[in-house]
Amino acid sequence: MSMKVLPVAGLCVAVSTALAAATPATQPIDPAHLSETTRVLASEPFQGRAPGTPGEQKTIAYLIDRFKEVGLSPAGDDGGWTQRVPLVHTRLGAGGTMTVDAGGAALPLEQKRQVYVNTVRPVDRVSIANAPMVFVGYGVTAPERQWDDFKGVDLHGKVAVFLVNDPDFEAKPGEPSYGRFGGKAMTYYGRWTYKYEEAARRGAVAALIVHDTPGAGYGWNTVIAPGGENYDIVRTGPVQPVLLQGWIEGDAARDLFRRAGLDLDKLRVEARSPNFKPVALAGETFSADLPVSAEQVQSYNVLGKIAGAKRPDETVMYGAHWDAYGIGTPDAQGRTIRPGAADDAIGVAGLIEIARAFASGPKPDRTVVFAAWTAEERGLLGSETYAVHPLFPLEKTVANLTMDILQTAGPAHDVVLVGPGQSSLEDDLARAAQTQGRTITPETLPERGLFYRADHFSLARRGVPTLLLMGIAGPHDLVTGGRAAGQKWLESYMACYHQTCDTWSPAFDFRGAAQDVELLLDIGRKLAFSDQWPEWRPTSEFRAIRGRSSAERR
Repeated sequence: MSMKVLPVAGLCVAVSTALAAATPATQPIDPAHLSETTRVLASEPFQGRAPGTPGEQKTIAYLIDRFKEVGLSPAGDDGGWTQRVPLVHTRLGAGGTMTVDAGGAALPLEQKRQVYVNTVRPVDRVSIANAPMVFVGYGVTAPERQWDDFKGVDLHGKVAVFLVNDPDFEAKPGEPSYGRFGGKAMTYYGRWTYKYEEAARRGAVAALIVHDTPGAGYGWNTVIAPGGENYDIVRTGPVQPVLLQGWIEGDAARDLFRRAGLDLDKLRVEARSPNFKPVALAGETFSADLPVSAEQVQSYNVLGKIAGAKRPDETVMYGAHWDAYGIGTPDAQGRTIRPGAADDAIGVAGLIEIARAFASGPKPDRTVVFAAWTAEERGLLGSETYAVHPLFPLEKTVANLTMDILQTAGPAHDVVLVGPGQSSLEDDLARAAQTQGRTITPETLPERGLFYRADHFSLARRGVPTLLLMGIAGPHDLVTGGRAAGQKWLESYMACYHQTCDTWSPAFDFRGAAQDVELLLDIGRKLAFSDQWPEWRPTSEFRAIRGRSSAERR
């Protein structure tokens, strides 16, 4: 097979002539474009792009202008550019108290030190008086894995205390949970969202997760970053969220368990058995009296499209989230804006450049949709709203390709695969990477559960095959400096994750990000100009969901 060399983002990339001829040519992804869009979105006028704020208004206007500029058509509600996402916005006020009564002694709990809590209930005040506390291990109910941590315990009116991650995260060979939940790779059962949801389903008044950095995948500084603020979709069903949710700092949790005559480290081991039963923190009750400001705000997803010329009812979707954490408390330098440059202004920049590339060529056979989601940082709420109220049928959504945090340390020899073993899109990624002379490295930090932490997951859990590129899934093998340099970038970035220091810098090297964006451009372009339908692997938990709509795709 003959080969030709094309200059792409400052690199020489080998591309087979046959592959290049199979689909229309597109312009390369320009690192300078990625950098400039990231710089603008992370700049001070956008105020950290929090939903329901003036920063959102500026962001939405900017994105619509950019979508128009690159040649997209509107794909939102009623023929417009946006999809409405009504949200409940809450914030804990100052002056509240939290205590644990341990044997008659009231132990104060300080927000951001011993605990970090918030609420998503639209109330004026969180009032909890002397609620019993129950340790529920990992809080997992998984019939398909013969696992139930609750054993029928009544949690109504109680505080459920969880361990983070899965029962096998720390398991050793020979223990009954070893490998039962994918080993170090976190499943959805390990996510804090699942644990809060399970506590609510069982009637708990509050849910607290014991924090440890390895199990959570991030430090205490990331836990406390939202500053008592939260968002949720407007819920009208019979099951409402718990009144109070949050985390207990690890040492503070050990102290509370010790005061109840319990050894938390010993209980961690016991919780790795399917025979584990919930344990009451005898003699301890939890009380909270916290003021809350609550409002309903209107946020928006921004959606554009290029209509398909042959099968417009079939859609290939690209996604990235536009929101960040807005304005918070001052850091050591007095900065209050959390600009979210890498998380995820750079993903939105990639979205715009892929749209530009598609619009510059012939119309695809299938419709290509570009979604800039709101409220990802608050629990994937914009993409979840779309998944509940899709504007294009999910049964005929070919794939969702998502960008969320791309590395800015330069070209890499590899691309890090998040959630290996899920779908045939991984094979497409490997083929696309090969044309760049790159290899696939499976995520080296599977305990972070990244596959369940980005907007693609809202579509995946409805059966849509998905692929996520996320730079914090492990260190890249950088062209300059190798894996050690990739690890250095990763550690440096994680120190700024959700912080005021996630800023744009002229020193960033966007060529590696451009490589990754081109991979998704390549994959999506081949799908958009074909009749292929990616499939979930036989072992994926989403395969059966997709299978129920197979007749729609014949």
